[in-house]
Amino acid sequence: MPDVAFTWLGHGSYRLDSPGGKRIYFDPWLENPKCPESEREPERADVMVLSHGHSDHVGSAVELGRRHSPAVVAIFELANWLEAQGVENATAHGMNKGGTVEVEGIKFHMTHALHSGGLIANGDNITYLGDAAGYVIEFENGTSVYAAGDTALFGDMELIGRHLEPEVAILPIGDHFTMGPRQAAAALELLGCRRCIPVHWGTFPLLTGTPEQLREHATGVEVLSPEPGETVTV
Repeated sequence: MPDVAFTWLGHGSYRLDSPGGKRIYFDPWLENPKCPESEREPERADVMVLSHGHSDHVGSAVELGRRHSPAVVAIFELANWLEAQGVENATAHGMNKGGTVEVEGIKFHMTHALHSGGLIANGDNITYLGDAAGYVIEFENGTSVYAAGDTALFGDMELIGRHLEPEVAILPIGDHFTMGPRQAAAALELLGCRRCIPVHWGTFPLLTGTPEQLREHATGVEVLSPEPGETVTV
């Protein structure tokens, strides 16, 4: 069976193509300044996974959901909001931390993330869209990937590593709004992961962390660092 293919779409957005041919969009914000033009209008989406409700993570979710009707994996409140925006059956898999759903033969284990989660809309009005979360994703071929979403370092990452045993970690490294490279290196140690794909960096000047800094701190870890639009296998 083929490997899992990861395509970075800039910022915290990426596409995962499963060994069974399912196309998964994680936190789609396809208008971000790093997203290649060729990736801004997906031809299909089988599953859409959302970590939290900030606009730089759900920016394209409503349009993508309305156009392609993917299965939605998200925390309960965010799933309800998406359905209210016209995303068909978005609540079918609405879940919460500690839960697991199986979608298209792929298991999604929702984990904790240390981050805020409101959506700012209509000026200063903030809509609560549930807590921020991460996921450990088990693919059809047995590959297990920790998709952390936006998060700070937290000690229970050790429990995620011990009980869910991800082989690869997709971690934010930009700093300011999430972990920086030094904290991400500590996260990898807690998780026990020897492979990492850094995201949520380089989009804006505030996000100062780089993959090179992560490599300096995470000795012995294979850091895969594709350019936006580039695909790597895990």
